Amino acid sequence: MKTGALIISLDFELFWGVRDHRTLRDYGAKILGVRKAIPAMLELFKEFGIHATWATVGFLFFDRKQDLLACCPETKPSYNNKALSPYNEVTSIGETEQDDPYHLGRSLLELIRTYPGQEIASHTFSHYYCLEPGQDARAFSADMQAAVRVASTLGIKMESLVFPRNQTRPEYLDCCHNAGIHCYRGNENNWIYSAGAAEDQSSLRRILRLADSYLNLTGHNTYPWPTTNGMLNLPSSRFLRPFSRRLAWADPLRKRRIESAIRHAARNGEIFHLWWHPHNFGANLPENLQFLRGLLECFAAMRTRHGIESLNMAEAAERTRHA
Repeated sequence: MKTGALIISLDFELFWGVRDHRTLRDYGAKILGVRKAIPAMLELFKEFGIHATWATVGFLFFDRKQDLLACCPETKPSYNNKALSPYNEVTSIGETEQDDPYHLGRSLLELIRTYPGQEIASHTFSHYYCLEPGQDARAFSADMQAAVRVASTLGIKMESLVFPRNQTRPEYLDCCHNAGIHCYRGNENNWIYSAGAAEDQSSLRRILRLADSYLNLTGHNTYPWPTTNGMLNLPSSRFLRPFSRRLAWADPLRKRRIESAIRHAARNGEIFHLWWHPHNFGANLPENLQFLRGLLECFAAMRTRHGIESLNMAEAAERTRHA
């Protein structure tokens, strides 16, 4: 039997991923907190030998606005909801990363690359929403080509993809594969996690997802090692919700929910895929790090007992190709 694997992926987007429904005034502190959270997480990953995938919006590869503007694709998404397009405001951001730490993040990418086992992957170039009305395959293809191109200028070969808002669109996978992407993070195999446009995400789904973080409503969401000759789907298993003072009383349930899945994956030679955003740790950093440390201690115990491995997405894809 194959050994189990813990995959960790992080959606690295700074303000580009939240700009359409949060104001900078309301969310800015969490974004600035990322600049403390990322070094702290990297040190924790190093301590426990954790390999992770940092799915990064292409806009963040820059430290100067003029370079970003020069690399934007000619074909851009035409969302019906114009507020979804970051191109509407990209000309108004700061000139450098120092001027605008909310939107530019090259220094953080350079830091991540200095740590072992850390993969820089794609979160599309512009935080592209594949299921929102108005976008099309031509614009998505241009976006992905821009993402791969800008990564290559830093010597980074993109191999993995996380779709923004988990809006996986199967008919776009060939485009990703042609761009050199080998694997992507799909959604949990339960209707409450199915991909959809923002308008399709009902209050009932959001409530059930929240409850599922504390109570086992949908199972462990671990899975056997997949096989494929094309794009490999490495579905998510659990979103690591950030610390909430309002729900702190339920944190033992949240911790037990994740740890039981890690143990199940280790004992059965399956994959458990945990994900979150760096900005989720931007507030309440000590509490979030303490919680993550507890999970990694559980993983370390299972590694000793059952041989479960820590792999980033590209490593997991490579493992399946040579199985």
